[in-house]
Amino acid sequence: MKMVSRCISQKLRVMSKEQQSFTFQNIPFPAQKNHTFTFIDLFAGIGGFHYALQSFGAKCVFASEIDKHASLVYEKNHNLKPVGDITKIDEKDIPQHDILCAGFPCQAFSISGKQKGFEDTRGTLFFDIARIVKHHQPKILFLENVKNFARHDNGQTLKTVVNILEQLHYTVFYKVLNTSDFGLPQNRERIYFVCFHKDFIKNPQFAFPTPNLSSKLSDILDDNPKDGKIIERNDVEFYQHYELKKDMFGNTILPNKPLQIGKVNKGGQGERIYDINGHAITLSAYGGGVGSKTGLYKIKDKIRKLSPRECARLQGFPENFEYDTSITQAHKQFGNSVSINVLQHILTEIQKTIDNEQRTTIRFTNSKKWLQERTECSRQAQQLANG
Repeated sequence: MKMVSRCISQKLRVMSKEQQSFTFQNIPFPAQKNHTFTFIDLFAGIGGFHYALQSFGAKCVFASEIDKHASLVYEKNHNLKPVGDITKIDEKDIPQHDILCAGFPCQAFSISGKQKGFEDTRGTLFFDIARIVKHHQPKILFLENVKNFARHDNGQTLKTVVNILEQLHYTVFYKVLNTSDFGLPQNRERIYFVCFHKDFIKNPQFAFPTPNLSSKLSDILDDNPKDGKIIERNDVEFYQHYELKKDMFGNTILPNKPLQIGKVNKGGQGERIYDINGHAITLSAYGGGVGSKTGLYKIKDKIRKLSPRECARLQGFPENFEYDTSITQAHKQFGNSVSINVLQHILTEIQKTIDNEQRTTIRFTNSKKWLQERTECSRQAQQLANG
């Protein structure tokens, strides 16, 4: 287990400081020829977790995605065909792996009075995660869900998940993070879980990243993309104008949040207009209104939605990513995806945790060896004195 810990840490360290501060033009996602740890990708979507883990040297040995359109996009970009419905896959047929990744759906649990552990979640998709974890006991679990997961069912859903993972012998960490703080101009709050198996690291010293990086939507926009739908209506109203401010040294201060400047119709969901010096609203797989899934933005005196390529950048996907040819499907898939930058920053903290465990183990081993040598010297000295 200690050797595996060292191997995982060495590969996680591959990503340099320069790579951690990448822009969308040069995201480093090299295919790894020599890998030292593996992962599985559940509820895989179009492969956000895959890109993040691959950039740290991991190999994906299994993926599952039930949506046929997303599955085709995943296979095209990652050269791996996901299996379909995970509820129909026997956990014994899934390869052994070091890390389990999953952006699982938010569902309520019907808790029985007898508290049967993960059996209480039967009928939900988290049950399938739990049964796979119970069988394979991966060293690390890396999960993502919507922000409201923490408050879902008055907090009972979160409590149940944490309790079950702890029963399965994991130390659980979770926190709500916003994509806006990680260099991507999208307001997207999600809850992330990082869980260490107690046989892998007994007392992990893990903390989630807090980078607070600045960006603005205009950084990722194209000039007149053909698939960025322009909205032309006579019920558009503007009621706000923003001018970027500067600090005392002349540096531009970026607000790092969406800036609403107008509306279409009554300004309901999908009918609000935003300034490109701020951030995009949360990309959504669904939602109504004329600006559904991406929101509306004033760009060069025109009101338009974001193109699929612009949505890809908002989620941290590389420029060579091949998205669905259907604009509707592409928008839906990016709305369902995870933000790759956030995952990479979390992986950096996982690396630090493993490194810290290694140093602690080395110090303990050296101290134990020193005490043994000292005890032996004392014993020999006592024999000589008695001699």
